Amino acid sequence: MGSSQAAVSFLTNLARAAFGLGAAATALNASLYTVDGGQRAVLFDRFRGVIDTTIGEGTHFLIPWLQKPYIFDIRTRPHTFSSVSGTKDLQMVNLTLRVLSRPDVSQLPYIFQHLGLEYDEKVLPSIGNEVLKAVVAQFNADQLLTERPHVSALVRESLIRRARDFNIVLDDVAITHLSYGVEFSRAVEQKQVAQQEAERSKFVVMKADQERRAAIIRAEGESEAAHLISDATSKAGMGLIELRRIEASREIAATLAKSPNVAYLPGGNNMLMALNANR
Repeated sequence: MGSSQAAVSFLTNLARAAFGLGAAATALNASLYTVDGGQRAVLFDRFRGVIDTTIGEGTHFLIPWLQKPYIFDIRTRPHTFSSVSGTKDLQMVNLTLRVLSRPDVSQLPYIFQHLGLEYDEKVLPSIGNEVLKAVVAQFNADQLLTERPHVSALVRESLIRRARDFNIVLDDVAITHLSYGVEFSRAVEQKQVAQQEAERSKFVVMKADQERRAAIIRAEGESEAAHLISDATSKAGMGLIELRRIEASREIAATLAKSPNVAYLPGGNNMLMALNANR
């Protein structure tokens, strides 16, 4: 009987100890929170509100129920958004902007109070569209291509300045895509075709001018040659013409002599009689 009471007492004490240990472990677990690498925490107190101190990496204590941590990712994250903007000459362009952003660590309590954990999704698309429309409106459509580095620099400076008002740091801003509307693209294509036609017409005019000059030079040469021949004829009589005729005959005879397909036949009307002359 005594042994059974001792066993019951032991089990009761063991259950109480286990319950106490479990309660203590639960309280301890509720009193600890961990901030991983690349993160920061903002602590909210039910009596004091958001505490102004930013909590760094590691394991920290808090008062259960009274305090609650909110974790921020402070690593640089990419964001991409598109905008349709009007240029100075009233053309519509489609631009895609890519930014690398992170929060200002020292201002995390302020960001949490005014913007919340999704601060970047609330701020960046709106200020990005605002900056793009303001910058693009300063240029003509063709200048967005010819002066793209200048346009990108203006967008970067303006967007970094606007993001700083919301305690957001931008590490990089880049225009990744730029396209024009259908009407402007068609107008550019027609302009290129017109320029090609103008260049082709210019070439035709230049060619005709060169041919005209060549014809003039040729005519002048022929006229000079005719004048020289006329002078020579007047001085030497018909002898020059006969000399030229003889030289031409010699050249023709030499050419025909070299050809194996040329046969020589007697002249006059006695060709058949000349063939039977030996009989």
